[in-house]
Amino acid sequence: MRLILGIGNPGNQYHATRHNCGFLVLDFFAQKHTLNFKPSKKNYNVAEGKTAQSGFPLIKPSTYVNNSGIAAVQAIEEYAVPITDFLVIADDVNLEIGKIRIRVNGTDGGHNGINSIIYHLNSDSFPRLRIGIGSNFGKGNMADYVLTPFPKDEFPIISNSFEKAVLLIEEFIAGGIKQMLDANSKIQLL
Repeated sequence: MRLILGIGNPGNQYHATRHNCGFLVLDFFAQKHTLNFKPSKKNYNVAEGKTAQSGFPLIKPSTYVNNSGIAAVQAIEEYAVPITDFLVIADDVNLEIGKIRIRVNGTDGGHNGINSIIYHLNSDSFPRLRIGIGSNFGKGNMADYVLTPFPKDEFPIISNSFEKAVLLIEEFIAGGIKQMLDANSKIQLL
């Protein structure tokens, strides 16, 4: 079983914001696979899917980004998944808009949601898929920037990266992080 968690903020006011890339990618994935998110008894909403090999829960924390680690720990315990089979999807201001980067492990890269997950898991040894949202903001304005919706001219770029992210998630579900990394170079050419 593989577990996929998207980072984002709950609530309609945050739905299409840059900081909700993780949620938006999972929404794209769920729509493609005809899955629906439902509230759980934990601090997350879940959509459960199945392949011929195993199941895969999609997790959207019901906490704000800065507390994503609470849902991560709960989901990993609930589904008894090793953290190497736990994929986190998040926005990244250090990448140009629409660029995708995969990391097997490492630091939080300045992302408070990933920082929370590292803190709560007491480990940085989980894979992550980062979606570039650009850094077109002035000094001290990052919080406002990440909480604004994508402008119409950027949505085709970001939608294309979401489609690629969905393909990468499918590879992760099918064969784990190695298969996802192997597929990444082919998918980036699309």
